[in-house]
Amino acid sequence: MPFGPASRLGVSLFDETPPVEWVSGRSQEEAETIIRAVYRQVLGNAYVMESERLVVPESQFKRGELSVREFVRAVAKSELYRSRFFTSCARYRAIELNFRHLLGRPPLDLEEMRAHSTILDTQGFEAEIDSYLDSDEYQSTFGENIVPYIRGYKTEALQSMVQFTHTFQLVRGASSSSLKGDLSGKAPKLNSLVIQSTPTAVISPASAGATFSPPPTGARTRLGVDASAGGKVYRIEVTGYRAKTFNSISKFRRSNQVFLVPYEKLSQEYQRIHQQGGVIASITAV
Repeated sequence: MPFGPASRLGVSLFDETPPVEWVSGRSQEEAETIIRAVYRQVLGNAYVMESERLVVPESQFKRGELSVREFVRAVAKSELYRSRFFTSCARYRAIELNFRHLLGRPPLDLEEMRAHSTILDTQGFEAEIDSYLDSDEYQSTFGENIVPYIRGYKTEALQSMVQFTHTFQLVRGASSSSLKGDLSGKAPKLNSLVIQSTPTAVISPASAGATFSPPPTGARTRLGVDASAGGKVYRIEVTGYRAKTFNSISKFRRSNQVFLVPYEKLSQEYQRIHQQGGVIASITAV
């Protein structure tokens, strides 16, 4: 069993599994591995019965007529995906799940979600799916032949601390699915949190304080002096450095450290910690 911050936050399997990439000319068994990986990611870790599998796109992929990206597109536009994650879900729940399934991260902010809502209004469901798969972000991250994967906890996939914390509202462990085992079900998880740009506590899914339902909107606020937006304080626990390239000057490599950070300095502190080689183990409001 792996230990360390990744296992504590429930992302160790994502963290330790290399991206799955298809190389032309590989065996039919390896093609099946790619197909299963696409179903697992695009369908949010849901079980797929044999009768639900997309026989024609699978066959086209095995014959080399479809790239991984085009097979992902076929699955995401299928009636199987549409019935599970679009027609039966609230609009903003569908959009946040599209981000999870197709880009492997949570939405950045309200404007990004609004942009996708506008696509749905003006162009429809299939254009909404295309907007992720044809984006520069998808192309530069996954290209034509890498299966999308959960990456919302990685520095390179994020633009803010808030977005980092929202990852753990969409993904609570490698065995969790997009709908089952979650009290929110088909209701939006991030809607109010994104609107108010509210960070959420990052807690191990196995801990006593873990929850599978969205937290109350807004962080707890300090009362008395500075009882304003500047009074929101977060406890950041930083653990030892772990990366492929060792950073000999990391100030965090020997022991855990705890920082109390005002809300308005969260993003700045997040960037500083990662630049100095620290790994964030938890973020909680105090």
